[in-house]
Amino acid sequence: MYQDLEKSFSKMTGRMKKSAIRELLKLTKKPGLISFAGGLPAPCTFPSEELIEISKEVLTNEAGLALQYGMTEGDDLLREQLTSRYQKVGLPITKENLVITTSSQQGLDFLGRVFLNEGDKVVVGLPSYLGGLQAFSMYGVELVGVKHDEFGMSADNLEKTLSEMKEKGEKPKFVYVIPDFQNPAGVTMPENRRKEIIAVAHKYEVLIVEDSPYRELRFEGKDQPTLYQLDEKGTTITLGTFSKIFVPGFRIGWVIAHPDIVDKFVTVKQAADLCTPAFVQRIAARYMEKGYFEKNLEKTIKMYGHKKKVMMDCFKQYMPDFVRWTDPEGGLFLFVYLPENMDSEKLFLKAIENDVAFVVGHVFHCDGSGRNTFRMNFSFCDEDQIIEGVKRLAEAIKTYND
Repeated sequence: MYQDLEKSFSKMTGRMKKSAIRELLKLTKKPGLISFAGGLPAPCTFPSEELIEISKEVLTNEAGLALQYGMTEGDDLLREQLTSRYQKVGLPITKENLVITTSSQQGLDFLGRVFLNEGDKVVVGLPSYLGGLQAFSMYGVELVGVKHDEFGMSADNLEKTLSEMKEKGEKPKFVYVIPDFQNPAGVTMPENRRKEIIAVAHKYEVLIVEDSPYRELRFEGKDQPTLYQLDEKGTTITLGTFSKIFVPGFRIGWVIAHPDIVDKFVTVKQAADLCTPAFVQRIAARYMEKGYFEKNLEKTIKMYGHKKKVMMDCFKQYMPDFVRWTDPEGGLFLFVYLPENMDSEKLFLKAIENDVAFVVGHVFHCDGSGRNTFRMNFSFCDEDQIIEGVKRLAEAIKTYND
């Protein structure tokens, strides 16, 4: 190996950081440990029997198409199925508004390739999805955090931030929000808040990126319209994925936007990977076409709703009075708030000793705040593990200073 290899690496490589979550997960491999750390769907929700059936049909009847290179924009049938599904809930889109990506994480990366230059600014929530923060940071941008309240990103705080930036001659490339069952906080923006965010973004002529991987996983409350649907000027870009609502192993995501923006994403994707695998796209398309998707989603929602209730009941029963937490209406996560003098990273090490794990909260804050917070996943573990895991966690919190 060359001694001066470091000099060969790009500036972007120097900005790359390993996922704090995935590094922490290495500590959760000890036998007997109950992990609430990963954002993993429950494997029992994976429709293996239906996928075996459809895979055989695709290989028998459509092998020439499914095993060949595909269109960069994505499988036509899959785009039709997704477009139709969005139209039914009020999104005025056609196939020209949608491009398939290899996971929604690729969509986040492509946002950087399409919009970001070194030194640009991007507005994100405090807290916000770590994968988004990582993807944007690689392009040498400054992440500007806007504090949340119980309904997600505060429109007042966003207005204040954009106003202050304008006074300094600055303008962010976009505002990044996760309005439904936000990762990590689990909160949902009500319709009036969404309209307020859009109004502020329009006032300062800033694009909105709406990351929506969990939207379909609602088990309480009322569906809220998407920001894309409410944005009459068409300045919202929406990201979706099958990873949490179908199967993560397919790595199928999509971007919905104005056709001029979609065209840029297609150009970038041609340079990145030419196309998302045609085989899994066609299987997913046939799966939706047969009506299997909605039936399986209904079962998944029921299961996750029950698991969340179990975790909520355990928190109420076992957690000390000084601990607070969010009560999500859907999704996979809830967020926990400790007193200001407690550090979740220190607690994490004690929790590991108690054979239970979570994700520390400061990794979701672009400014390094949130050290007294942490994220919990309720979708992966079974009911008995949730009960026992929360007991172990509560004990770790009670003995934090020991």
